[in-house]
Amino acid sequence: MADRRVLLVEDDPTVREVSSSYLRAAGFSVITATDGFEALAAVATSKPDLVVLDRMLPGIDGAEVCRRIRSSSTIPVILVTALGSPEDRIVGLEAGADDYLSKPFSPRELVLRVQSILRRSLRDLTPEAAFELGPFSLDPSARIVRRDGTELPLSAREFDLFSFLLKHPRQAFNREQLLRAVWNWEFGDLSTVTVTVRRVREKIELNPTEPVILVTVWGVGYRLDL
Repeated sequence: MADRRVLLVEDDPTVREVSSSYLRAAGFSVITATDGFEALAAVATSKPDLVVLDRMLPGIDGAEVCRRIRSSSTIPVILVTALGSPEDRIVGLEAGADDYLSKPFSPRELVLRVQSILRRSLRDLTPEAAFELGPFSLDPSARIVRRDGTELPLSAREFDLFSFLLKHPRQAFNREQLLRAVWNWEFGDLSTVTVTVRRVREKIELNPTEPVILVTVWGVGYRLDL
């Protein structure tokens, strides 16, 4: 991952310096920005492979920056927030973030989260074969899902979740199982799964409010009905 470029958006100089040094020590190329306007400009000009984005920024709030990034790109975004309530984390996830970290955090944990997301987005040296299921075709190596030939604009985590379910159709999974299988977390905020399911439904269902593909199994979790 030595050639991978990370955009770190953080207005606190100490957090920015420490986080940058850990990421560089792990082999990443690091670009920094200190506010939302700089962040959007850096995404457009530097084409980073991942964005680490502080929630509370001068200029433009981090959640709004994430929404603007997500409107035109599927680049992975890790949102960093000092706001600890589940509602605040949900705001970030609904804005399109793939992951979140709560302040204060260990710089080593940040590196591990970045490595985890980018590892999934790298093409496998022994790529899986593409396959079709119902109206969907999955190309795991290119990390592309198409519906009736049209590519779906899935973010990194959305792709991970939907591709996992495509590989396990008609099987019900609870949120804890999905958190382990898709996020590689042994524990975490289960609303992360709930929000990501909702975002996937918005892109695969004809009527996301009445899903018929990614359905809720009451008392259990979710199932892909294909």
